[in-house]
Amino acid sequence: MLAGVKKVGGMRSGIKRWVGWVFLGMAGLLAGCRDRTVYDVRGVVVEVRATNSEAVIRHEKIPGYMDAMTMPFDVKDVRLLDGLRSGDVVRFQLYVEPKDSWAAGFQVLSNVGPQQVSVPAPPVLNDPNGVSFYKDVPELKVGDVVPDYVLTNQFGKSVSLSGFRGQVLVFNFFFTRCPLPDFCPREADNLSQVMRTLRSGAPLSTNWHLLSVSFEPEMDTPRVLESYAKRHQYDPERWTFATGAYDQIQPLGSHFGLYFGRNVTPDNQNHNLRTVVLDPQGRVVEIIVGNRWTPDQLLQAMRKAAL
Repeated sequence: MLAGVKKVGGMRSGIKRWVGWVFLGMAGLLAGCRDRTVYDVRGVVVEVRATNSEAVIRHEKIPGYMDAMTMPFDVKDVRLLDGLRSGDVVRFQLYVEPKDSWAAGFQVLSNVGPQQVSVPAPPVLNDPNGVSFYKDVPELKVGDVVPDYVLTNQFGKSVSLSGFRGQVLVFNFFFTRCPLPDFCPREADNLSQVMRTLRSGAPLSTNWHLLSVSFEPEMDTPRVLESYAKRHQYDPERWTFATGAYDQIQPLGSHFGLYFGRNVTPDNQNHNLRTVVLDPQGRVVEIIVGNRWTPDQLLQAMRKAAL
């Protein structure tokens, strides 16, 4: 009997432990769900980029999250893009977590035809109403010296690229209203991590600077830039947030293939991303395309630039 009671007691304690682990697991899942928001979205497919596991969609306003605009959406499984084509009117779910976002559950409602879709075209020279490059701006490559440009920082003071000579300089382009966590916010998080790593005593600890340039000067005033910078726990001695006149921002970005909407409605906004590493002499060491780079990759490029 005693042995039997012992056995039952052991089984009960085992059940309690099992129930406890299940409860903790469910609590973890629930906590993860609380950090995830799912939005129901409608839009028109502009382009399917299977090799990048993404679809460019001109979507309607997402209430409580972002205005209507045109942008690429990542998918976790590229097979979800099978059958999608330009002009498809779709409904899908947008999953947003603190550090990630992705689209899933595509339903094709109709097709308006590719002729009704504003497919991103090559940049138009000197077009003040849309994506534009500057006519006389040369493409810069590794080894080229970047010309000087003048911007306005988060304190409302004038800064120039030449003012960072003597340091390894990293600059990227963004806008503070960028809503998806894996685009502009991801780059800001990565730069913040790079800053913390270098400040901890890693190589280059005294010879580097970060510069984030907004291409939406009407919205990103110095006060807005400073607030955004503080959210990313920046050190103003090491990281500058700036913007400026279009005749400074656009040619600077055009050297590296950057494009963005200027004087366009939100539903026609479209942009890409560039991060550039310069050596202390102001020469290009690396041009990073897109948003999928890691802090370690950037640190390696900065160490290379220091040499």
